[in-house]
Amino acid sequence: MSTKSLPLRSKPRGHSQGHAEKVGVSAISGWNDLTQLPEFTRSTTLRWTLLVAGLFAVFTVALLGFVYLKMKHDLTMRSDRMIASQIGVLAELSSERRLDAINEDIKQDPGRVRLAGLFGPDGRRVAGNLERLPADLRTGDTVQNTVVDRLDESGPEKQAARLISRSLANGDILVIGRNVAEVSEIAEVVGGVLALGLFPAVLLCLAVGLSLSARARKRVGEVNERVQRIVAGNLRERLPHRNTADPFSELATIVNGMLDEMETLIHSLAGVGNNIAHDLRTPLTRARLTLERGRSNATTLEQLQAVADKTIEGLDQSLSIITAILRLAEIEKNERSAGFGQVALPDLIREVADMYEPIAEDKGVSLMIDAPHELSVHADRDLLIEAVANLVDNAVKYTPAGGRVEIGLVRGDGENIVRVKDTGVGISEHERDAVLRRFYRSDRIKHTTGLGLGLNLVAAIVKLHGFRFTIVPGSGCVVEIGCPCAPIPA
Repeated sequence: MSTKSLPLRSKPRGHSQGHAEKVGVSAISGWNDLTQLPEFTRSTTLRWTLLVAGLFAVFTVALLGFVYLKMKHDLTMRSDRMIASQIGVLAELSSERRLDAINEDIKQDPGRVRLAGLFGPDGRRVAGNLERLPADLRTGDTVQNTVVDRLDESGPEKQAARLISRSLANGDILVIGRNVAEVSEIAEVVGGVLALGLFPAVLLCLAVGLSLSARARKRVGEVNERVQRIVAGNLRERLPHRNTADPFSELATIVNGMLDEMETLIHSLAGVGNNIAHDLRTPLTRARLTLERGRSNATTLEQLQAVADKTIEGLDQSLSIITAILRLAEIEKNERSAGFGQVALPDLIREVADMYEPIAEDKGVSLMIDAPHELSVHADRDLLIEAVANLVDNAVKYTPAGGRVEIGLVRGDGENIVRVKDTGVGISEHERDAVLRRFYRSDRIKHTTGLGLGLNLVAAIVKLHGFRFTIVPGSGCVVEIGCPCAPIPA
């Protein structure tokens, strides 16, 4: 007989599996709710507030615990001294007077704190408010903790007490003690103080922390919005700040100053390209026209050479502009001080004067030197010569015939000053900052050849050294380079 294998019937899983899936989804959603807390609750300010509040709570609990333990110890010691003194007095009394003293002492205790009992040799109660002699109480002069059965007009009651017992001469046992419930009352008082003082203080700390966190996040949000607008191209946007001494406002003020400088530099860079193109276009256009005319009109070798000379002159002017720009970039990027050393300023001034004396003589300008002091400075000699030479070159160039240029060296307040003074057209008050920009040329000197880069080059060299550069406006021109004093080595 053949048997057919029956398929195993599995238990229906729909209900149990669906329940498990619901439990899993609930657990995941609960975890997501915990992890997706508001942003301000995850701020550093709130975390520090929670830490401080926790430390404050621990310190307060420890302080109140110490107060409680100290008070409990002092009260227990005082109670033990009273019990020992009282049992000593009662033990010295006669039997009749002892009974009267015990009964009187119990009557004068409305707070139901005092405990007293007199028991016979067989443990039978003779007098007092103790129903029976505690089984664990040892006879001697040591105060012990135990639980007694108090018996008075209020009925029997179990109380925790501190007791001392002593055997008398007639065989009776005298027991004196005090209820320790007052210590528990003190603990309740300390707990009440803890609840009334600690919890409101902690809640106040948390409220302050939440407020500071929200305030900080609001200010950071404002800064983020402003920064995004700055990144988007609004260079006139500035960070918000208040006229207070808080660090955030001070930082915002510093950053705003940096943004002002960046805006100025960006606008300056935007104009540099146009200036370069304009200044290069003129000599290059002139050179191209010269070549074109020469090719069409020149008939002799001499005429072709003259055309070539004019073309070379225009190209040299263009190359001078490019060379000056590259020199400025090289100086502004140079952060090394390998070429620095002690530079004797009188020798430097005489060297520059020797270079420009023939040029001044050809133009009819007198060049005078006034360097009576042997002063020195820590600087790069080649760069400093270049700066002074540019100042003297401008002075000679813009001083009319018959004028005078003076190169002086004076000792100032903690610095040595190189001063170049001329009798030319001078620099007006409103142009004092403009002349330091690249390719700037005043309308009064448009007829004079130049690139408009000399003073910008001087300013770059002075900035590299950390010196002071001052232009004094007025009739004529006075410029100064203030250098910190440095002794001349022997």
